[in-house]
Amino acid sequence: MPQQESRVKKSLLNARVNLIFYFLTLILSFFSRKIFLDTLGADFVGLTGTLQNLLGFLNLAELGIGSAIGYVLYKPLFEHDEEKINEIISVFGYLYRWIGFIILGAGIVLACFLPLIFPNTEFEMGVIFFAYFSFLASSLIGYFANYKQTLLGADQKNYVVTAYFQTATIIKTLIQMASAYYTGSYYLWVAIELTFGIIYSFILNWKINQVYPWLCSEVRQGKQLFKKYPEVMIKTKQLFVHKISGFVQGQTSSFLIYAFESLQMVACYNNYTIIIDKLAAFVNNFIGSVGAGIGNLIAEGNTKKIREIFFELLVFRFWIAGILVFLLYSLVSDFIVLWVGTQYVLPEFVVILLLINFFIGLTRGAVDQFLYGYGLFYDTWAPIVESSLFIIVAIWGGSLLGLKGVLFGGTVSLIIIVSIWKPYFLFTKGLKIPIIHYWFSWAYYVLLMILSFVLTNLIVAFIKNDPQENWAKWILYAIIMCGIYSVIYFICLYVFTKSMKRFIKRFLRYRV
Repeated sequence: MPQQESRVKKSLLNARVNLIFYFLTLILSFFSRKIFLDTLGADFVGLTGTLQNLLGFLNLAELGIGSAIGYVLYKPLFEHDEEKINEIISVFGYLYRWIGFIILGAGIVLACFLPLIFPNTEFEMGVIFFAYFSFLASSLIGYFANYKQTLLGADQKNYVVTAYFQTATIIKTLIQMASAYYTGSYYLWVAIELTFGIIYSFILNWKINQVYPWLCSEVRQGKQLFKKYPEVMIKTKQLFVHKISGFVQGQTSSFLIYAFESLQMVACYNNYTIIIDKLAAFVNNFIGSVGAGIGNLIAEGNTKKIREIFFELLVFRFWIAGILVFLLYSLVSDFIVLWVGTQYVLPEFVVILLLINFFIGLTRGAVDQFLYGYGLFYDTWAPIVESSLFIIVAIWGGSLLGLKGVLFGGTVSLIIIVSIWKPYFLFTKGLKIPIIHYWFSWAYYVLLMILSFVLTNLIVAFIKNDPQENWAKWILYAIIMCGIYSVIYFICLYVFTKSMKRFIKRFLRYRV
């Protein structure tokens, strides 16, 4: 019981800290971008964004190692095996140091091409090189100094990382806003970026030493212990394939829309995806905080509890996903009209495809978290097939239907791999119960969601309000719709499912 209480409390604390900083940084980013554009100019903002995207490609070298280490740490953390934890973190430090050297070498080579990448720019090359190497140095700090933070995440204490990192980010952004407003200096803005990266590293490692005074990992020891933990490289290779697949799909969507439609259509599409991505990030910040707790739960080995909690998290995700999909379907086009104008509104069928993909992306989280907790990554064919299906169907559909066809490629790949294969893989290899339990629950939750859609629309039909008139009416309408639908869907799930009843009881019993 104490272990379960600890898991729930840590998950709630992680969620609360994530949400607080999510809203703080969201608000701050809105104002800071405005100030940076006004004082430093759109060209400089575009330059820094481009440089960071270039370095983002170099960071692909990391894909998988941090996640693999997190999985390997679950069991020793549950057993409080400090010696093994020290050894694993030492191995992690050794691997991350090598990745750091690879990124450093690739970064130096890439720097030689900066004059070719930015041939016609108002900035002198000194500014470009200073910004580039400052961003590169900030990135390398994570590989050479901050690798121990993975232990906090695996130990359900990611709120420590979030609190320190986001606090440093907020202070850094405020100082950059002041420097941009009063000096307009490009060099000072970049120097502040690098300085806070170094300060954050010192503070984070100081805090880690406080939380884990027994932690004494050494990179040299990691080199000697590397062969003792072969599962690290096995899981890393598997996770690399999974993550690179997601990266490829994310990067090709806009390109395919541009190829089969136009830049204006890409802009229209991006207006919707900005909203959807922000909501997805909100949900992941809230529910994603239970990931390490699931790993800890699986390490405990109580099969009945594992299965119960899976269905509790699944039904909760359906409730959240149902609310967001209903609100987006009812209000997103009105929001676009008020925000950027009627010329940027997409057809209803396109919005439906976007929302289907969004819904699958939100509800898959429970399956993904348990696959991660079990370490089930060896289906490396699945992400390859998913990417191939997406590209083939998107190209074929895009050539015939334009944007609708491109989005349909995502829908097909998500349904076949994410909605059909992944649950089957989890239930047969992890939970080890018949997959029919999942399909029945899935269909039942969707049926209750549709029923709640119908009931809410019947009630709202009596409310005379045009949300396109102004922001005040849109906000009022959104509040009414959200309140009515969330209550109706919650009542349906609570009355007609055991999982929602158990989830609420567990939440109330161990709330912070």
